[in-house]
Amino acid sequence: MKKTISLVLVLALGLAAEVANADFTFGTPTNLGPIVNSLVFEGSPDISNDGLSLFFDAYFRPGGPGDWDIWVATRDVTNGDWGAAVPLPPPINSPYADAGPTISADGLSLFFASDRPGGYGGFDLWVTTRATVRDDWEEPMNLGPIVNSLARENHPSISADGLSLYFDSNWSFWFDYDICVVTRASINHDWGIPVWLGPATDWGLYDWSPSISSDGLTLFFEGRTQLEGRELLVARRRTTEEDWDNSVNLGTSVNTTYDDCDPSIATDGYTLYFCSGRPGGIGNRDLWKVEIEPVVDLNGDGIVDSADMCIMVDYWGTDESLCDIGPMPFGDGIVDVQDLIVLAEHLFEGIPPVEVEEVNVDEKDAGSQVELEQGQILVVTLESNPTTGYRWEQAETQEFILEQMGEAEFKPSDTGEPPLVGAGGWEIFRFKAISKGEMTLQLVYHRAWEEGVEPLKTFSLQVVVR
Repeated sequence: MKKTISLVLVLALGLAAEVANADFTFGTPTNLGPIVNSLVFEGSPDISNDGLSLFFDAYFRPGGPGDWDIWVATRDVTNGDWGAAVPLPPPINSPYADAGPTISADGLSLFFASDRPGGYGGFDLWVTTRATVRDDWEEPMNLGPIVNSLARENHPSISADGLSLYFDSNWSFWFDYDICVVTRASINHDWGIPVWLGPATDWGLYDWSPSISSDGLTLFFEGRTQLEGRELLVARRRTTEEDWDNSVNLGTSVNTTYDDCDPSIATDGYTLYFCSGRPGGIGNRDLWKVEIEPVVDLNGDGIVDSADMCIMVDYWGTDESLCDIGPMPFGDGIVDVQDLIVLAEHLFEGIPPVEVEEVNVDEKDAGSQVELEQGQILVVTLESNPTTGYRWEQAETQEFILEQMGEAEFKPSDTGEPPLVGAGGWEIFRFKAISKGEMTLQLVYHRAWEEGVEPLKTFSLQVVVR
């Protein structure tokens, strides 16, 4: 087994692949600075629909009434600097813990969590409203015993239409926190019964701080296992009526060995706010942001041009993730004019390659274990002769840990021009480490049409993604 550093595009599937599996990439996280952050803990950021108000909570920050308090920073334009943060006045903040704010799309409802008197459990969800964005907030109201339990509900995230409220809860009375959603028929109706989102968001001991995208198709959240720190994850679904796909870790471009938590996605999907205890901050835990960009070089040739346009036209009207790059970087479930607009904005841009570490294995490594970091590429090279009808094929898949990147490439052993008819060679598979976990990668060498026949050869490898 050996490691090599090769220059490949972020979206490259392999040498034989014509098109790639689109993805979105992250920029470099930046600290929001000393105007927003302080020497204490800041967390739970939530940006308003117009991008001009940033709500968050802070722990015993000077100037607040005490304990966890809700603060807001504002700016005049979306690309401007933030002004000085100020605590929200009573009756929102109280002498008790008030945290986890989320602002509705119209700016008229603010949901948050609190342990103030009048609740049903250790921490409840509350809401305060105002007639216009220039009016004062009214007395907060508890969301009631159907939404709240005898345990702890926290970190609400309200959908763009105001009809779905995501939050975390330890309603089972164990240490395990789960992400739930509660819905209502209209903003004038009562909330229904909370529903657990299911195993797609069951990352570990704690699943916290959900943030729903404005189209309702992407959910960012925070996961934590018993032995490891807090890290940021994302789950997707094709429509708001379907179940969530398995969540994946955002990777080392965002997550660090320090606590990274409380994600909040901006309305346009191009900025993710979060808090982190990483070096370079002002206090114990600060607010940060990172820009998100769609992968627009669809064929991986280093430039966005007419060839990429043709690929998009080929998949027009489908849900092909390769071309689903708009209006948000992670798409909206259909290839249409929104994606064409995004592609046109990047037309004729050169896309520089990035260094991706490849881990190479072959048949001599069968039965061994390989450790990968998230984002690394595993290259498996196996002897093969397709003219006999035998081909290598993956026996089973756990794509939420290790994702195959396109079809296998065949490289003949004979380098003559033309190559010798019937000559063997190697099949080369490429897999990308998606999220943490352990799995057995198994490939079988067989004739696909021969049912019930044992494969001629089997290759197995234990894969651990850190």
